[in-house]
Amino acid sequence: MIDRLPEVAARLAPVFRAAGFTVDGVAEALGAEAGAALDRGEPEPARRSLPDAGPFPVLVRLFLLSEAVTPDEATAAFAPVRVDELVDAELLRRTDGGIAAGLDLRPHADEHGSWWVLSDLDHGADKATEHVLGAGAASMSLARATVRREVGTLLDLGAGCGVQTLHCSGHAASLTATDVSERANTLARATFAISGVDVEVLTGPWWEPVAGRRYDQIVCNPPFVPGPPAVEHVYRDAGLGGDGASALLVSSLPGFLTPGGVGQLLASWLITGADLAAAEEPGTGWQARPRRWLADAAAAAAPGGLDAWVVQRDVADPALHVGTWLRDAGVDPASPAGRARTAEWLDFFAAHDVVGIGFGFVTLRRTGGGGTVVCEDMRQAIGDPLGGEVEAWLDRVAWLRGHDLLDEPLVAPPTTALERGYTGDDEGWRRIGGTLVRLDGPQWRHDLDDLGEALIAGCRGYLPLSDLLGLLAVAHGRDVDELTAAALPVVRELFLHGLLVPRTPS
Repeated sequence: MIDRLPEVAARLAPVFRAAGFTVDGVAEALGAEAGAALDRGEPEPARRSLPDAGPFPVLVRLFLLSEAVTPDEATAAFAPVRVDELVDAELLRRTDGGIAAGLDLRPHADEHGSWWVLSDLDHGADKATEHVLGAGAASMSLARATVRREVGTLLDLGAGCGVQTLHCSGHAASLTATDVSERANTLARATFAISGVDVEVLTGPWWEPVAGRRYDQIVCNPPFVPGPPAVEHVYRDAGLGGDGASALLVSSLPGFLTPGGVGQLLASWLITGADLAAAEEPGTGWQARPRRWLADAAAAAAPGGLDAWVVQRDVADPALHVGTWLRDAGVDPASPAGRARTAEWLDFFAAHDVVGIGFGFVTLRRTGGGGTVVCEDMRQAIGDPLGGEVEAWLDRVAWLRGHDLLDEPLVAPPTTALERGYTGDDEGWRRIGGTLVRLDGPQWRHDLDDLGEALIAGCRGYLPLSDLLGLLAVAHGRDVDELTAAALPVVRELFLHGLLVPRTPS
């Protein structure tokens, strides 16, 4: 019975450590080329890289290569834990070929810890309703975007097998994980037991298990996939229809944060033709639905304020969205069942005027008063994990609440560069514009006119911004008040994007 799995899993950690079945141990044994091939779903190079004997190759064959091993090999590899116990707990299963994995178990790590993650097997077949995912791409993107500052209490809402909780265990003193699926919670308990992480695990939908409680940090990888109001797979479907799960969570999350607490989640939003048509500026129509949710979130944060940063990382058209998630569930879109589901989803989107589906990160911070709300595209490549950038953004927003930009000497740091564009004509090269570029992190880009370039060139930390604008107005024959009104929003955005920073006191 799988409910016995957490107790059995707790006894496997010393077995795996002794065998070297860890992220570092696997990487060292396989080597870079075979490891990369395994990540691509090509197991044979890894198989050829394994040692001939010992527990390690048996564990790799079972859990990473999906091979069966002999009963004698399994007995020796798991000793002193008995194979019968592992079969009874559904970690292993007996086959005609010997002993095979009954669940997905693999080493997992980051720069702060090393663990093992238990989830359901995924061999491409149509997944069961309560299928429990492992450390997938979406989960890892949230882990890389999470703020890692030390906190007292942390909630992983909709924890699944517990991947986010593991990554947060290095900076949170007290951990709580919830999920609506009892199977997911059983696998999470096993993951925490084998990894030696102390976590309170609660079962129930949405906020119900933690009603009346508040946390210093909340992370959430919810069933955010927009689609018809049905639950085919609990890891992706909320049953609320459309983007109802994201709307519910974004609008209510601040009510469960302590003052100063930070919440982060993955979210999706429907982009409708009506929203695009009503957008005041090109490219901003996707913000309509997230901004409505944030208005409700600000009310949930009352009597304090709310800082909110919504980052759109990708946009899919309805057909691409449906095909992606059918394949994720192991359904061939070309099969009769796949075509029927595709038709159902596309009919739903057409009925709601959906022309695109946005996906990204939402960061919310409960403040003592005031607040800053920013929704922006970040579909460019990112060179660094986003977590550090989120921390920096929160710091910049807090700094702005206590400072007037006009009074401050600002600096363009070494990571800020100016690109200039030219086009050829009969007389040679003709300059057509300049772009301020950040060389690290999200690699933000901002087009500048000549006055903008001159202003940034003067940001060397010697004069306050108001003095620079005054000098610039005189030099170019501009009204200083008009120039200041035009420049301040630009400077503020450059500051929030890290292209300008406060002068460091000497």
